[in-house]
Amino acid sequence: MKKKIIIPNTEPLLGKEELKELAESIKAKWISGGPKLKEFQEKIARLCRVKHAIGVCNGTQALYVGLKALRVGEGDEVIVPDFTFIASANVVVWAGAKPVFVDVDRRTFNIDPEKIEKAITKNTKAIMPVHIYGQAAEMPQIMKIAKKYKLLVIEDAAQGIGVSYGGKPVGGFGEVGCLSFYADKIMTTGEGGMVLTNDDEIAKRCTILLNQGRTGRG
Repeated sequence: MKKKIIIPNTEPLLGKEELKELAESIKAKWISGGPKLKEFQEKIARLCRVKHAIGVCNGTQALYVGLKALRVGEGDEVIVPDFTFIASANVVVWAGAKPVFVDVDRRTFNIDPEKIEKAITKNTKAIMPVHIYGQAAEMPQIMKIAKKYKLLVIEDAAQGIGVSYGGKPVGGFGEVGCLSFYADKIMTTGEGGMVLTNDDEIAKRCTILLNQGRTGRG
């Protein structure tokens, strides 16, 4: 019988500051949304240098809402790296579109820009680069390809909070960027995610999708 090998992951760093914030939210009875979420969104927007940061329940929902806000759906194709967490591809299917897998660079494990163009068809609607393991994808090249073929870009920056390319934070290159605050991410809230965008209309669509058609308070 083969011996089972367990490779431990890093533990989330939680201490007195987190307990204090949690206690304050419970005492204020803001256990969903509220002023602390608003403050967090504003701080993430500043960190990522984007106009809008919209909080969601996890990184997977951030990707799904981002795709729907970009109106990706039936008949569309989204280019996705073949080395990523399965949620990157799953959300494309959930949105009603088809994931088209492109190989990654063996040095960085990020999507290989030179192979993206070969995968583009008349049905391609968007490219989803993933900033894997805290390494930024080759965004200038990817954005150039997207502009050439008039494609949308949705960045999966679940593992890229605080990461920059050429001094510009990831998540702010494309029309939409998505973050995750899951337990094993760079910054954690236990569960949680964020949709990033500089587009007012896209931000409005995200809010409508998340808030049962409402743009105001829930």
